[in-house]
Amino acid sequence: MNMYQLLEKTAKQFSSGVFLTREKITYPQFVKIVKLRAASLAEQGVKKGDSVGLLSHNIMEWPLTLFACWYLGARVLLLDTNLTEFEYENMIRLTKTKLVVAQKSFFYKTTNFKFYDIETEDKKNASVPKPANTESDDIATLSFTSGSTGIPKIVPLTHFNLVECSKSLQDLKKYITNSDIIYGFLPMYHIFGFAVGILVTLNFGCSVLLQPTIDPKLILADFKEYRPQVIPAVPRVFELFRAKILDGVKEKGKLGLVTFVLKYNKILSAIGFGFIVKKVRGLILEIFGGRARLLIAGGAATKPEVENFYTDLGLMFTQGYGLTETVGPICISHPKPGRKPYSFGGPLSNNECQMRDIDNEGIGTLWVRGNNVFKGYLNNPAANAEVFDKKGWFNTGDQVSMDKNGEYRFRGRKKQVIVLDSGKNVYPDELEGLFILLPGVKNVAVFEHVLKEKTVSYGVFQVGEDMTLEQLGKYIADTNKKIAGYKWVTHFAITTDELPLTSTKKVKHHVVRENLIAGKYPMRKE
Repeated sequence: MNMYQLLEKTAKQFSSGVFLTREKITYPQFVKIVKLRAASLAEQGVKKGDSVGLLSHNIMEWPLTLFACWYLGARVLLLDTNLTEFEYENMIRLTKTKLVVAQKSFFYKTTNFKFYDIETEDKKNASVPKPANTESDDIATLSFTSGSTGIPKIVPLTHFNLVECSKSLQDLKKYITNSDIIYGFLPMYHIFGFAVGILVTLNFGCSVLLQPTIDPKLILADFKEYRPQVIPAVPRVFELFRAKILDGVKEKGKLGLVTFVLKYNKILSAIGFGFIVKKVRGLILEIFGGRARLLIAGGAATKPEVENFYTDLGLMFTQGYGLTETVGPICISHPKPGRKPYSFGGPLSNNECQMRDIDNEGIGTLWVRGNNVFKGYLNNPAANAEVFDKKGWFNTGDQVSMDKNGEYRFRGRKKQVIVLDSGKNVYPDELEGLFILLPGVKNVAVFEHVLKEKTVSYGVFQVGEDMTLEQLGKYIADTNKKIAGYKWVTHFAITTDELPLTSTKKVKHHVVRENLIAGKYPMRKE
């Protein structure tokens, strides 16, 4: 089965089910307009095996174009809306993409490919071609997972990967129903938003409420009007919601009362004061529309106090773990009493996990294998040799431990990936590849660092004797302009000493960071 066939199957099974909440479009209606969009794209020359770029915020035309490309047998290049023209050009060149379907606000002058307005109205009487004979092993999506410049790692996910991931999410059948509305404000070009907005909905036949902005006023208005039951978000967003709720309670002078009731909700209910617990919870849950039942966190680990806050409200809270290489969720926790915050459960159906190189504290590297796992980076045998063993196990590079319930807990990263508070990933090798070209820079290490309780990308530069902090700052600022703002390095230090290296001449990032903390690189910019 391919992804378009999965859509048709869902439309038959849930013939009256609404797929797009805001637009009130049912699954069968969506299938019809997908065919019309496919006809429009076919007129633009799209055919089986082509790569088509998709560049848009979360509007209905995003999934419409996605499935239309799959109808024609094309592969879809998922483009981050936060990047620069420099980055788009490189990604499009490397994937041999000739057409980018985008919102007009992203158009720019280029001779390397053609833009097509994603909001173009499709002809109602168009001649619709037959669906392509797409095999399950054909590539469905392409994503860049180690930056858009330098030598990138491009993740090709097949129709098999996506269909099987959707099926594996049936493990959540106790918590999600076909009548649920899933709030879709996570960007769908990101694997987390994609998995929830596309794969969860297709499996359960539920509805997705797309929101193209992160404007708090619009989000709260959506909660009030549509009252979604399932809300997925990165942990940072759940933290902000919690802070807003507590600030509102504090302004009313009821912070102590609410904190007490939520903390001791079980005891109060047991001794006959459940009505107070229910009233307090109800007042707070009205912020989410009053029907919220399940919160899904992903992209980073959630702080225990944040998860506990929501479970004290009577909400179910689940933590997922995954990578682009695993179609997002390959592990997910199950909401249940006694679950330890920070754990992300175990593998979904038809997937496996194992820990290797376990140290004295019970911490090891997580390896995964299964239907959700991709088969290798596109045209990058060297990278594939590093992350796959002979039996098909994939090295995530993440450090985990296992709790007494048999659930995995995230303990850190062995590989050098910076995860910002927003959940966005920054890849040091991409930045280092740009900064090493700067005049006077002999070597550079970029790594994750925390300043004033905020996670940032920090750079330590090995420079020549005549380089000043001010001059380097100008060079870095010019380079930052080539890449998305969330990737910028604005905190850095310089040294004329050689950066610590491994026997293979690679920078020891963890040692550089330790030296920075110890004050060995005093010339820094905050």
